[in-house]
Amino acid sequence: MIFIPFEIKSGFENMQKDAGLLEKSIETGCKDPIFRLYGWSPACVSLGRNQKSDFIDEEFLKSNKIDVVRRLTGGRALLHDDEITYSYVCPVSALEHGENVTQSYKEISQIFIDKFKKLGINLEFGGKPARGHFDYCMLTSTGADLCYNGKKLIGSAQFRKEGYILQHGSILYDYNRELLEKIFKEHIDTSAITCIKEINPNITKDDIIEIFTPEL
Repeated sequence: MIFIPFEIKSGFENMQKDAGLLEKSIETGCKDPIFRLYGWSPACVSLGRNQKSDFIDEEFLKSNKIDVVRRLTGGRALLHDDEITYSYVCPVSALEHGENVTQSYKEISQIFIDKFKKLGINLEFGGKPARGHFDYCMLTSTGADLCYNGKKLIGSAQFRKEGYILQHGSILYDYNRELLEKIFKEHIDTSAITCIKEINPNITKDDIIEIFTPEL
């Protein structure tokens, strides 16, 4: 696996880099999965590939120095702020069940289940089923989401092109409920989500980055 160390970029740069990794893999026929970790500066709302943006208050985001980008992947919007984001690019053939969307999510997500055990965090698939429409992605759940005690911690999305998969997702380190509610104009049910600081406030972002960084 090719590992790209943690880096902080703008929303546009992050989405451009993920798209570039996918295109380069297709162009070169790369067989090795590529795993990348990154952060965002400034904070940024990313919209799903086909998601409507009518809920966005551009003036509010601008006044709070929050960018907006659109992802290649589907799903609903996320606020990328106090989190660690990952991307994973691989050919469908690199996975045992790559042709099956749900199973491929689970195969890739198994990386996080295994790694977070090193921090004493036991993750499982699932979460509370979504009821009604939500613009904030973390309030929706699928069988491929990664949860801690039934609360969603890692939300992921996929895009496929020419036999390759781009999967990326957000690992919530902390969140600001008041800010989320102002951005998405909906009640944030904190019984449905969690973050690293709630699970164990002694775990730092560096601790998380370290468990994914290959030993030299």
